[in-house]
Amino acid sequence: MEAQTNTGGSIAPEPGQPRMFGGHLEPVRLPWTWATERLSRARNYWIATTRSNGQPHSRPVWGIWLDDTFYFSTGSLAEQNLALNPAITVHLESGSEVVLIEGVAEPLRDLALVELVVNLYNQKYHWNVNPNHLPGPFYAVHPQVAFGWLSDESGFDRGSAFHGTATRWRFR
Repeated sequence: MEAQTNTGGSIAPEPGQPRMFGGHLEPVRLPWTWATERLSRARNYWIATTRSNGQPHSRPVWGIWLDDTFYFSTGSLAEQNLALNPAITVHLESGSEVVLIEGVAEPLRDLALVELVVNLYNQKYHWNVNPNHLPGPFYAVHPQVAFGWLSDESGFDRGSAFHGTATRWRFR
């Protein structure tokens, strides 16, 4: 299988079949561009981190999807959790057009990248965050694996689209 490149020049992740509901599904694989379009235009995202005692912690955040990386800020319990365990799940609000990312969150330390991300964040959310005086840290999430599917919510065949589109993308 030949690797595909994204418009930014990075190598697109390899699509595959997810293992769900006790067996492999035979989906029509969604292209990674389908997922990145939804990640780019979303307004709200949900993150899940792990507390020090192992309990999950979920919360909505604002963020930016840029060059196959999710950037977000938080100053809550999630910040404490990520300091102890950087594993994170990010997903969109939609249950009809599902995109989930599993990866590792790293605090942004590159000042030029912080400025770029904050400027995009300000444009998207009509805010005026100063990159030199952030209310909390910004993080970068580089996906390790992602999942996506469409769900048909139009009646008796509910879920039939899911079985035809469930896709897993693995990143190198």
